[in-house]
Amino acid sequence: MNTKYNSLFESFTFKNGISLRNRVVMSPMTTWASNDDYTISDGEVNYYRRRVTGVGLVITGCTHVQPNGIGFTNEFAAYDDKFIPSLRRLADAAKSGGAAAVLQIFHAGSKALPDLTPNGDVVSSSAVETEATGFAPSVTPRELSHDEILEVIHAFGETTRRAIEAGFDGVEIHGAHGFLVQNFFSPYFNRREDDWGGSLENRLRFPLAIVKEMKKVIEKHAAKPFIFGYRISPDEHQEGGIRMKDTYVLIDRLIEAEVDYVHASLADALSSKPVDSQDDRTYLELIVEHVNSRIPLLAAGSMVTPGDAAKGLDKGLNLAVIGHALITDPDWIDKVQSGQESDIQTAIKASNINTIELPEKLWAVLQASGPWFNIEI
Repeated sequence: MNTKYNSLFESFTFKNGISLRNRVVMSPMTTWASNDDYTISDGEVNYYRRRVTGVGLVITGCTHVQPNGIGFTNEFAAYDDKFIPSLRRLADAAKSGGAAAVLQIFHAGSKALPDLTPNGDVVSSSAVETEATGFAPSVTPRELSHDEILEVIHAFGETTRRAIEAGFDGVEIHGAHGFLVQNFFSPYFNRREDDWGGSLENRLRFPLAIVKEMKKVIEKHAAKPFIFGYRISPDEHQEGGIRMKDTYVLIDRLIEAEVDYVHASLADALSSKPVDSQDDRTYLELIVEHVNSRIPLLAAGSMVTPGDAAKGLDKGLNLAVIGHALITDPDWIDKVQSGQESDIQTAIKASNINTIELPEKLWAVLQASGPWFNIEI
């Protein structure tokens, strides 16, 4: 192995005692590949087993905590105990290569798919119209009532219990990408005038209540150390949206709540800058400076080569999160360790789909995604 990649393969231990064999994390990526009843498919099981043999930590794609929280077609579910056997299949597959496995849980909020939510009832912090994306249409969601908010908080706790019973080593709140947790934190999407909106303190109430509920469940049900992470988007592009000053406060509160890590989701982990940037400092530089080693920090975003990942660690990350690279070449880790990084595949070849265990539904999405992936037909 090239010595400049040594940092990627140093072990890492969380405060709770869980140790990872290296500092490379499989990114949480949607597979669009569940069975039609939202259980894990054979294709997804094979997809994970093919990619987890070398990484230190696996974070699964997101799963919704309530029926109206689904954000993607063929997204595996976790909102009922009937899904525990399905989740157990996923946990077994994610852990099959020797890495720890974390289940990412979320509610899609204003980005939920109307065609897949009961009665098309899309909900959010406030009735603020959303922008259409490649995955969800523009909608004006219904504002959640106080009692419904409490039900959502409880649902996050119940899904955490199911993750424990299914055999996962941890959970991660998806508090990024404009989904429900971020809807409440955002001054743009949260226009409420009750205790759940308005001031920064009130906008923090929902995410921190979820954290508190999940920690309570972990303390009650986990018989061994259990990882608890939180994924963030540092700001929003909308005028009046989240800015770095808000995110700094969120990070501080997450540290006070003793979560195990913060995971920043960035367009490009090494170069992306805040929307109101006043200088050349990147998100990563600013967050590393603010965190100041108080909590383990992960970041994902366009780290494709081993050099990218090593540079992320050099810049202050504790763990480097890679995604597209593992979809394209499941043997990425092995090739880096064996000094064959020049053989890493950077394009998905149609003739190679079966070899890399790419689910048919995921392959269809990737082909329709334009420049999102380098595809060779």
